[in-house]
Amino acid sequence: MPAGRLAFWFEFASTYSYLTAMRIGALAERRGVEVEWRPFLLGPIFADQGWHTSPFNLYPAKGRYMWRDMSRRAAALGIGFRRPEPFPQNSVLAARVALLALAAPGGADFCRAVFQAQFADGSNIADPAVLRRLLTDAGLVADLVDRAGDAACKQALRDAVDEAKALGIFGAPSFVVGQELFWGDDRLEEALSFVGT
Repeated sequence: MPAGRLAFWFEFASTYSYLTAMRIGALAERRGVEVEWRPFLLGPIFADQGWHTSPFNLYPAKGRYMWRDMSRRAAALGIGFRRPEPFPQNSVLAARVALLALAAPGGADFCRAVFQAQFADGSNIADPAVLRRLLTDAGLVADLVDRAGDAACKQALRDAVDEAKALGIFGAPSFVVGQELFWGDDRLEEALSFVGT
């Protein structure tokens, strides 16, 4: 990516991607960094490692820590947080819709709204009606939900997963600056500082 830009790779079902999504805009603006929002799916990447679900489900101690950590972090950031049911939620439709939404102004607002609906409001982001409402609230057309079923959109999401794999991405959130990869919400500031170096 050219200097001044950072690619934010996120998975809607990712807890820590939620924290990043809710704070990256203001931090990037203060530093003059342009953010490219890149939705993808972790499921295929986890499957390559032999995982059938989130590692937070596979390893109970890690999961217990994460839920407590999320509660602390969200409180410190002044954002709502509740454990979604089920976890992880099916994020395929939301990711496809986001690919379409991000082609227009308001796309990032829609993405933030999806995260908030899931992790603060307890909504099911696999529900097309929820996504239609969030699109409308972001000033976008609700029929993007229907267009997300088109073969081209499905292929675009598969291509995004393949690109993430090629970049060496193994978790979310991840940030790519040039050839440099940063992983985790706690690396956001470091990734932003790396832009332009």
